[in-house]
Amino acid sequence: MNPVRYRLPAFLAYILSVFGWIYVLVFHRKNAFAYFHVKQSMGLLFFSLGATIAWLLLWWVLAWIPFGPVVGMALFGLVIAAYIFSLVGWVIGMVRALRDEAVPLPFIGMMADRMPLEKIFR
Repeated sequence: MNPVRYRLPAFLAYILSVFGWIYVLVFHRKNAFAYFHVKQSMGLLFFSLGATIAWLLLWWVLAWIPFGPVVGMALFGLVIAAYIFSLVGWVIGMVRALRDEAVPLPFIGMMADRMPLEKIFR
């Protein structure tokens, strides 16, 4: 079991988002556990942003056809579902960071684990 000094940066990667990532990447480079949770947190944020951007682009295309804006507004429910999924993943990630577990998050975790942060920041 990792001491608290290793678990706290992993927890901060979720609770402080971008500032937590920077904190871990600058001050805790050698902490592999915190790096794992930074990747998971980044994956959650990129998933949420990707869902929003995909919906905006789709809504813009649908705006040019009759009744398209109505369909686009109805599709916004998928964005809300993605946000709820991200919120649940965020809470699961924080709990796992505090429990000293390095288990990938559902759906997003495997993709986030492939991010090459070690090559970029080391």
